[in-house]
Amino acid sequence: MQTPFNKVLIANRGEIALRVIRSARALGLRTVAVYSTADAGARHVREADQAVCIGEPLPAPSYLRIDAIIEAAGRSGADAVHPGYGFLAENADFAQACRDAGLVFVGPSPEAIRAMGRKSGAKQLMEAAGVPCVPGYQGQDQSEARLAREAARIGYPVMIKATAGGGGRGMRLVPSASEFPGLLHSARSEAQSAFGDPEVILERAIVAPRHIEIQVFADRHGQVVHLGERDCSVQRRHQKLIEEAPSPAVDAELRARMGATAVAATRAIRYEGAGTLEFLLDRQGRFYFMEMNTRLQVEHPVTEAITGLDLVELQLRVAAGEPLPMAQEDVRFSGHAIEVRLCAEDADQGFMPQSGRMALWKMPARLRVEDALCSGSEVPPFYDSMVAKLVSHGRNREEALRKLASGLEDAVALGVTTNQAFLRRCLLHPVFAAGAATTAFIGQHREDLLAPDTPARDRAAALAAVLLHETPGERLAHPAGRRMLRNLPASLRFELGGTLHHASVVQVDPRQFEVTIDGRRSAIELMALADDAARFVCEGVLESAAWHRHGTTLHVQYRGLALRIEDTTLAASALPGEGGGDGKLRASMNGRVVAVLASVGQQVQAGQPIVTLEAMKMEQVHTAPVSGTLAVVHVATGEQVVANRVVAEIEADSGASAAPS
Repeated sequence: MQTPFNKVLIANRGEIALRVIRSARALGLRTVAVYSTADAGARHVREADQAVCIGEPLPAPSYLRIDAIIEAAGRSGADAVHPGYGFLAENADFAQACRDAGLVFVGPSPEAIRAMGRKSGAKQLMEAAGVPCVPGYQGQDQSEARLAREAARIGYPVMIKATAGGGGRGMRLVPSASEFPGLLHSARSEAQSAFGDPEVILERAIVAPRHIEIQVFADRHGQVVHLGERDCSVQRRHQKLIEEAPSPAVDAELRARMGATAVAATRAIRYEGAGTLEFLLDRQGRFYFMEMNTRLQVEHPVTEAITGLDLVELQLRVAAGEPLPMAQEDVRFSGHAIEVRLCAEDADQGFMPQSGRMALWKMPARLRVEDALCSGSEVPPFYDSMVAKLVSHGRNREEALRKLASGLEDAVALGVTTNQAFLRRCLLHPVFAAGAATTAFIGQHREDLLAPDTPARDRAAALAAVLLHETPGERLAHPAGRRMLRNLPASLRFELGGTLHHASVVQVDPRQFEVTIDGRRSAIELMALADDAARFVCEGVLESAAWHRHGTTLHVQYRGLALRIEDTTLAASALPGEGGGDGKLRASMNGRVVAVLASVGQQVQAGQPIVTLEAMKMEQVHTAPVSGTLAVVHVATGEQVVANRVVAEIEADSGASAAPS
């Protein structure tokens, strides 16, 4: 049966919506964007043919409002809905609402989504279809006592997983029985917040596996194919950071077995459209089903790169009732592709989500970049932290890796802290370079991956001192008055990474500067200075850097390292001490207060939870910096706060010590 359509509403935002718009346009389809008030100026709103506002981002996220999206489709005349990935993409009620409204849903049926949407039911279906699954517990008895008994039966370490969710939320690795109650409570709380459902399943934890997923496609005419595998093993907080295709751990024989298993599972539920079956691969080459994602994946570009297929175009064609244009024997793989997820987060601070204004944004043209930002764009705190995907394709893995590492170094993202430098260290780490990374990679090599690049940081800081010395309106010409003073040292004071630095800059001629920072001396020759870029010589090497200055804040990006420098030269005094020694508890990020965990007048201990904030789908518990009496709580549940705001104050007990950092 054919179900043709002419106008597609994309029930998503950002780079996801833009990705769908691109393929829809190529097929001659009109597009409709939806947006929250926080996204009114977003690129996906500007680039769609039409756009409809669906409400405020909070308290109920507008992109989850099924009624508002269905109404937007009616108002705009859309006759199909593409859910993108994330938000409502795997929501059976949404697919059903589209069907009831006479809209073509670009995805599987509500019945298939429902069958695979809960991990407990999905595992039972897969076991019945002969798909190997991780031993565990998927029962309806969710009492803490029953779950604890089942965990003991399975054997520690055990994994707790939210039944309804994905993306690593509601997931906890439990090393021992003593830690089970606390981690169970934490997983349930996060699952309730993220998915509105606190139910969990338990699984035996497979130590240091590979995370392998198989891309499948099915049409309504009974044809099912797989498009090979992706390796998604490099993760933090059980969320993927780097994906590649094919997997370095999968040979042709294993690919055929896993692919055949995925195809059989897809047939078993009469699936239609794009889907992904996720497996754990152990060291002995045994694989176990984890879950099926009934949607397109964030990492689909690596599959597109090695197959030459446009997966969004295939989705749209299949949804219109067309048969797949290829059989399994027609699928060919060419070369190797790697993708990194550039996220607005601070890797040095536990991957804490970040938000704010992206002052300068320039992505390398030689890579495939999926993004929705431009210089001046706002990164709001309400949504996922991923701001871009950078994808390379090469004749082999070494070439793809080299291209991606080089392109990532040249990417410019200034104004909001990202994981750019961390990603590059991951790519260049000898374990990843050898194709040997497992899901334990970041945990095992965390110290190496977070080690600072001190020489690059020192050179960037020296350049920053010169840029602070130069006024924004000046380039390399100086008025006569300044020429008379240029041989005298200019004293500067700036904060970098929470540390106050003292510097002096001596301009020895129009291009030459001698910079001393905390006693370390450098020579900088400024060859060219544009509004957002600098060419300079340091230690005999001609280098390039990007920069942006706004008021007293200077951003510098050099060799993939982004620095934020606060000019405190004219400040009345040095920065206040950090660590909460004054008893003030400060927000570590922009976010929403989801819980206040202590009461005014209560005696609290250093390290005791006081307030929980949520930003970009991640909860962060803020603990008492000192022991004492909780004197004031400045926030209430549901309130939005900005980073560094004082959220609570504690009157320290005499002789009380601060919480360990």
